[in-house]
Amino acid sequence: MNTALKISNLAKIYKNGVQALKQISFSVEQGDFFALLGPNGAGKSTTLGIISSTVVKSSGSVSIMGYDLERDPFNAKRYLGVMPQEINLNIFETPLQILVTQANYYGMPRKLALTRAEMLLNKLALWDKRDQQTRMLSGGMKRRLMIARALIHDPRMVILDEPTAGVDVELRKLMWDFFVELNREGLTVILTTHYLEEAENLCRNLAIINQGEIVRLDTMQRLMHELEQETLILHVASALETAPHLPWDLKLLDAHQLAVSVKKGQSLNELFVALTAHHIKVVSMRNESNRLEQLFMKLVKEHRHD
Repeated sequence: MNTALKISNLAKIYKNGVQALKQISFSVEQGDFFALLGPNGAGKSTTLGIISSTVVKSSGSVSIMGYDLERDPFNAKRYLGVMPQEINLNIFETPLQILVTQANYYGMPRKLALTRAEMLLNKLALWDKRDQQTRMLSGGMKRRLMIARALIHDPRMVILDEPTAGVDVELRKLMWDFFVELNREGLTVILTTHYLEEAENLCRNLAIINQGEIVRLDTMQRLMHELEQETLILHVASALETAPHLPWDLKLLDAHQLAVSVKKGQSLNELFVALTAHHIKVVSMRNESNRLEQLFMKLVKEHRHD
């Protein structure tokens, strides 16, 4: 299998002496759905910044689709799409203008740019907002527009940095389905997220970074076997008197909150379908205990011990 991203001995030392990356190395194969995980300050943002050319490396190399980012930046960058964590859209332009302008940066003919923009805006449920100034869009709409912007030039690999941060459960599910569809069509996806269920449902392989070093490079399946059962707190729209009788361990915390214990391998989609069938609408969800933080703490302790 061909390599989409290859990072070799990548290091970054900032002017204040902070060593953000300590000669890390890992590869992502073409067609993979790959997670880059780590606690805050671990080096994720620096790594993504170097790949997307917003941070200058101190040493090492990065290649995208076989093109060295330093020696052949034109070819390397044309295969890469990036959705940053922070919203950075021109609020006075319309979604259609933003996408066509982005396509122009890559030399895409206007006719093709308009065709791709229509396709992406339709798939991301934004076509009816195409001529509305971006400042009028909701936060979730702006995030979807940033995804479309990252994909407008038809890249072979895309970086999604916290793509669903701050969006509701329904919109997150729509975005998950869209990412899976893109990946099935052959797009290599690199995802950073603080939602473990997101990485678990979407990604096949992962790297965990801590204190500028790769502390784990593995498959998501093997990683999940190490984690215990988790409890999710579901906030529901309508008041409940009792917990519904379903094949999950559901407990009513109060009129608007359900606690559910989810076993390894159980699909959250099936849970939401079952709740919908009982006319229960989930408006938000959180972890009672964050399994990702639990895993990070475990790996950090092992890393320090080593």
